[in-house]
Amino acid sequence: MQEELIVVMGVAGCGKSSVAHELATRAGMPMIEGDEHHSPANKAKMSAGIPLDDDDREPWLRSLAQRSAELLATGTSVVLSCSALKRRYRDLLRTAGPQVLFVHLTGDPAVIGHRMAARSGHFMPTTLLASQLADLEPLAADERGIVVDVAGSIAEQVAAVLRSPGL
Repeated sequence: MQEELIVVMGVAGCGKSSVAHELATRAGMPMIEGDEHHSPANKAKMSAGIPLDDDDREPWLRSLAQRSAELLATGTSVVLSCSALKRRYRDLLRTAGPQVLFVHLTGDPAVIGHRMAARSGHFMPTTLLASQLADLEPLAADERGIVVDVAGSIAEQVAAVLRSPGL
C-alpha cells in the first residue's frame, strides 16, 4: 500500500484535533497537529479575534505540506489536523504526496459553537466561527474525501473514517 496523508479538516471547534489524534492512535500513524505550526503572529491575530487571510495561511499550509511530505518519504502514512477550508488550501496540501484523503468534519454550527465555547486555553475565539464558515468550501466531487457528521462521538467519527472505501 502506498503511503497516505489523511487530512482531518473543518472549521474551528469541529473536533479536528480529537478525531485526528484518535484516528492516528487507532491506525498506528504519526499525527501532525496543524495548530502547533501556526506562527506566533497568526496565533496573536486569531487571539485578537481577527480572521486569518490567504497570505497569513499560505506559509502555514506550506510548512504543513512540507512536514507531511517528509514523513511520507520515510515510508509511513500520516494524519494531519488542518482546517483546509478552501479548495486552494487543499490543493497546496495535496503537494505533499500522491495519496491524500480529506476527512471533512461538519455539523450544526450551533453545536460547533457550543464546543468552541466549552474549550479552554485555545487561541481561537468563538467570534471567528462565522468567518470560518464563510470561508469554507466543501469538498468538490473531484476531491478524494469523506464527510463525517460531528454529532456522533469521537469513536463513532473515527469508525466512520476507518470504514471508508480505499482506506
